[in-house]
Amino acid sequence: MDLPVGGPGDQGFVVNSLAVAVVDGRGVVTGWSSQAARLLDRPASRVCGHRFQDLYAPPGTDSVPTTAAAGVPRQGRVELRRGDRGRIEVDLWTVPLTEDSTASAVLFADAAETRAWGYGTSLLRTVLTQGRVAVAVRGMDLGLVFHNAGPQIVGAPAVPAGSRLDMILSPQDAADADASLRRVRDTGIPVVADVRQVRFRQVPDLQRALSLTAYRLQDAGGAPSGVVTMTHDVTEQQRVGDHLDLLHDAAERIGFSLDLRCTAQALADVAVTGFGDLSIVDLAASVLRGDEPPLVPGDNTALVRMATASSTGVWPGELLPRGSRYPVLRESSPFERVQRGETVVLDRDEVLQWAGEASVEKWVPDGAHSVVVAPLFARGLLLGAVTVWRVGQPRPFDASEAGLLTQISSRAALGIDNARRFARERNAVLTLQERLLPRPVTDTPAARTAGVYRPAGGRWEPSGDWFDVITLPSLRVAFVVGDVVGRGLRAAANMGRLRAAVQTYANLELEPAEVLAHMEDLVQQLAAEAPEEQGDSVGATCLYAVYDPTTRQCVFASAGHPPPVVVRPDGTSELVDVEPGPPLGVGGVPFQGRVVDVEPDSLIAMFTDGLFGLRSLREATDSLERLQERLRALSVPGRALEQIGEALVAEADEQPPRDDIALLLTRTRPVPSRNVAAWEFPADLSAVAQARQTAARQLAAWDLDELTSATELVVSELVTNAARYAGGPVRLRLLRDDSVLICEVSDPSNTQPRVLRASSMDEGGRGLFLVAQCTARWGCRYGRRGKTIWTEQPLDGRTGQPVPVVPAP
Repeated sequence: MDLPVGGPGDQGFVVNSLAVAVVDGRGVVTGWSSQAARLLDRPASRVCGHRFQDLYAPPGTDSVPTTAAAGVPRQGRVELRRGDRGRIEVDLWTVPLTEDSTASAVLFADAAETRAWGYGTSLLRTVLTQGRVAVAVRGMDLGLVFHNAGPQIVGAPAVPAGSRLDMILSPQDAADADASLRRVRDTGIPVVADVRQVRFRQVPDLQRALSLTAYRLQDAGGAPSGVVTMTHDVTEQQRVGDHLDLLHDAAERIGFSLDLRCTAQALADVAVTGFGDLSIVDLAASVLRGDEPPLVPGDNTALVRMATASSTGVWPGELLPRGSRYPVLRESSPFERVQRGETVVLDRDEVLQWAGEASVEKWVPDGAHSVVVAPLFARGLLLGAVTVWRVGQPRPFDASEAGLLTQISSRAALGIDNARRFARERNAVLTLQERLLPRPVTDTPAARTAGVYRPAGGRWEPSGDWFDVITLPSLRVAFVVGDVVGRGLRAAANMGRLRAAVQTYANLELEPAEVLAHMEDLVQQLAAEAPEEQGDSVGATCLYAVYDPTTRQCVFASAGHPPPVVVRPDGTSELVDVEPGPPLGVGGVPFQGRVVDVEPDSLIAMFTDGLFGLRSLREATDSLERLQERLRALSVPGRALEQIGEALVAEADEQPPRDDIALLLTRTRPVPSRNVAAWEFPADLSAVAQARQTAARQLAAWDLDELTSATELVVSELVTNAARYAGGPVRLRLLRDDSVLICEVSDPSNTQPRVLRASSMDEGGRGLFLVAQCTARWGCRYGRRGKTIWTEQPLDGRTGQPVPVVPAP
């Protein structure tokens, strides 16, 4: 009567838990199984010979359905007494033993177990009959025991029972899945929603994303008996998720740079991030210049390959590289659709028909089978196109992926157009800036100079940095480096106005500190004229210097500007201690000049704070020290100033620089002492003849006899005026160069000389008029004491021979 429980292969089936009692026709128990004894805690000796109805709780209840003869229920759920005081609810079935016998077998089991068995059977039936999740039971060897036609659910061919994973999946995918299921079988740790990309052995081109969940099975004794797997095809859900991730990636990477190349490259890189194998971004040539492309694009629109990307990191060598011109395509329906703003998906045959065999090797990748082309449209303008190829991925592009690329390209087109407009404005500023700057290299008797200007790079607009070299009378030269506040066109325009003002003040031959004082007044005026919201953005720093090759001295004055560096011929360097003063526009503090003795062939470096990333004078110590080191290293004999400047700018701390860089390098030259002659005379009209004779002898010594008459007249008139109106002493100096003879007369008076047109009856007033007629130009400059009137007479290029200065008699 006993049924085995927990034997090999017992999965806890309810039959093994059935209790059995045999009753006769009167309802008396004649047989009692061990399961019944355990269930009701009553041995057979206490039950056999008694009516089965006596087991009811309470005994003899009228609510229990019974048969008419024996009083035993046919079937149903009843409560039976358990032990002496307990009770248990059981499900009960009565089965006649034979057709002609009145004896019956009463089968009953714990109602809780039968309920669980029923729900479990219902659940299993429901799971096995649904068509969305593939359910499979695998034995301890992971062979397939039974399934609900799972392979068909995920699009794979049907497989028979006993099949192993390597009979269904590709070898690598089968090995990975088999290892995962073995861990579940051996450890009991389940795998839940593990998404895998798999290929099927019988359909190699079929790739699906499957979500795998696996649990270990146990028999009634708790021993492992196999693995149950539930597999769900999530290919489409993963595609949607991948598309959203790609859109998010595109939103984070595209459109934040104002550099066309960076934006185009970001678009190309995004397009090969799980989407395609090769990507290309082509832009109209006019877009690269910052101009708008044609409103009506045609097949003759010049395209340039701006960016390429490969999922492997290697670009095929036979394809057009970056920077090359796009081949001209003949008119075709796909090409016209792209020009109209449509995204086009083509297979290889359609591409070959469109492109023609002549150019296929240049722009159709070897082995490519599918391509999607999306236009880059922004504000009604076709800026270019993005092309994505699939080579290694077997699945061709579909309509949903074409729509995805359209969304990405639309965002990228706006970023590219913003970069284009920024490039146009930047080019306009740079053009204005370059037109306002002087020639980078100048060569004067006093110095040779080389200027370098580098605009801010990347997304930074150019500002108003500038340098200038201004030739002054008496072979002197002025050097200027400045930095205007702000960026863009406004800063460039302000720079132009300040540079013109500096030239004007320099030509007045003012002291450097006075020039900056006049500049301060001008900046204050510009700030007052500017709109209220722009008044604070008008200002500048400036370093102004004047070098005199006859005295070999340079006078510096600074308005909040970094100090200059002087590198001597012996290789030592000095950071000139110039009192910086406030920037222009601040006001309140007078500017001061600093006189520095400069040896011949010294190097003077003047620069703006963009060089080496200088941000403030107080925090620039390290950068200035490094600048001195680099200047000492670069200032080797024979190296041109242009090379030194380019090397310094190339080593700037920031690449691309966030601020403009203006650098002016000067190699000083002295005027040979043989070309300078100076005398001093008393303020007496009798000294006029002496000065005239002295000048004539000096010209004869310089072999400039042809200039004697004009020079005697100039000296006579200037010395006479000084002796008559200014007092003494009167100083006369003659300077000569290859191209000019300079005559200077200095006196202690600050009276402004003026040219008068004397009438025929006037006895005087013709002196300066005669001087102006005899010379190429003349002028007057003021020092701390007195003034100097100078004149220039051009020479024919003769250098003369070294002769001593003729002394005054």
